Amino acid sequence: MERVFSKLRNLDAYPKINEDFYNRTLSGGIITLVASIIMLVLFVNELGLYIHSYTETQLVVDTSRGGKLHIHFDITFPAVPCSLLSLDARDISGEEHFDIRHDIFKKRIDSHGAVIEVRQDGIGAPKIEKPLQRHGGRLEHNETYCGSCFGAETADDECCNSCEEVREAYRKRGWGMTNPDLIDQCKREGFVQKIKDEEGEGCNIHGSLEVNKVAGNFHFAAGKSFHQSAFQLFELISLQSDSYNISHRVNKLAFGDSIPGVVNPLDGVQWTQEAQNGMYQYFIKVVPTIYKGVRGRTIDSNQFSVTEHFKGSDLGLFQSITGVYFFYDLSPIKVTFTEEHVSFFHFLTNVCAIIGGVFTVAGILDACIYHSQKAIKKKVELGKFG
Repeated sequence: MERVFSKLRNLDAYPKINEDFYNRTLSGGIITLVASIIMLVLFVNELGLYIHSYTETQLVVDTSRGGKLHIHFDITFPAVPCSLLSLDARDISGEEHFDIRHDIFKKRIDSHGAVIEVRQDGIGAPKIEKPLQRHGGRLEHNETYCGSCFGAETADDECCNSCEEVREAYRKRGWGMTNPDLIDQCKREGFVQKIKDEEGEGCNIHGSLEVNKVAGNFHFAAGKSFHQSAFQLFELISLQSDSYNISHRVNKLAFGDSIPGVVNPLDGVQWTQEAQNGMYQYFIKVVPTIYKGVRGRTIDSNQFSVTEHFKGSDLGLFQSITGVYFFYDLSPIKVTFTEEHVSFFHFLTNVCAIIGGVFTVAGILDACIYHSQKAIKKKVELGKFG
């Protein structure tokens, strides 16, 4: 057994020196202190890299087909009343949606930005005693209400029971409602009075859209839109002014779920109208993005870049309709973010490299200084220095 221990003792790569032979110097102490501080700083930095994750980015061609694009928005118009603000969407496939109300919420705000009322657009209508029936008479007891569409119905049994339904029937026909007071549903719902009550107010509109995953646009316009002969027109009722202030603030705009660490470029952007009338345009390039979290969470969403342009209304009604337009197109490149952690063995290797490397360099530096001082001292003693 003693022979085994003796052989192991001969393999010792770290022979010990008796402390009586140690020669401690001031320069060695300073170098040791500096080296210890450097090792501590590098260790803390390496520990931070180990604790926090890092992101790998990969670019590939987007080969996905079809699908839907989810758009989330929150926009404030300080000078456009909610009753006159409409949302429309269309894409290059020919699909069009006018005056969208599903999943859209509006907040009436005063001139100071304080909320007056919150409502989901298109929901609810007042219950009026004895409204006008489609056949021309008034609603009697135990009779089912079926309001007239005032010539805009597409079938004999079609009913328009609210002002919004009449307006929708007019839009399908391509007609404009020029005098709401002549429409029984609008008159008894106080449509005209509602617009007067909201005069001087603003509107915050927020919600979400689901559109086809193709190029298209959605826009917010002052007035209710309808479609006729490939042109998009707007009802010009007597209560609306000739021009609108479409100054706005984009509180939020996202094409899909939020991605950690990614800030959308339009969030918090504000624009103030200086010209009399026109359309403000955002041209957006949507980049499909996949985020893979370190815990296995995957987010399939989108990023986007944007440019802006204001177009005056000097070209006529059909070419330039007052509003805020968001034109979007899809990029053929998909970005993949993969969140990863440094492995423990990689961290351990780096820590060992830091300690060993700094210790070795410090030892070489200390040896150089020590031998230089010793050589200079010997020359001084022999009178050869200088």
